[in-house]
Amino acid sequence: QVQLVESGGGLVQAGGSLRLSCAASGSIFSINAMGWYRQAPGKQRELVAGITSTGNTNIADSVKGRATISRDNAKNTVYLQLNSLNPEDAAVYYCNAYLRTRDSTRFDVYWGQGTQVTVSS
Repeated sequence: QVQLVESGGGLVQAGGSLRLSCAASGSIFSINAMGWYRQAPGKQRELVAGITSTGNTNIADSVKGRATISRDNAKNTVYLQLNSLNPEDAAVYYCNAYLRTRDSTRFDVYWGQGTQVTVSS
């Protein structure tokens, strides 16, 4: 069984910063890509940023210049640093991981439960 647990969300003032963390645990054999998505009320879930196992990153245009994604492979953890927050950044942030478990021969996508980010103006 695999768990992805996010932390670091909460209430942030506009213009402020936050750092989200997501730790994957369980019977993990290998993690390929990891990423952050967000979903605001009434909107579709959208990619915020992704990172491969070798450190290549993909940042959404909506947060480019304000977001940094990083990972610690030894800890199976991915981070999202988001600066200069504005009310449009308010959403539930989900992490995901494309990984293979020890009892499987294929890679699948696993999701965390999400962490709420609220931005006060």
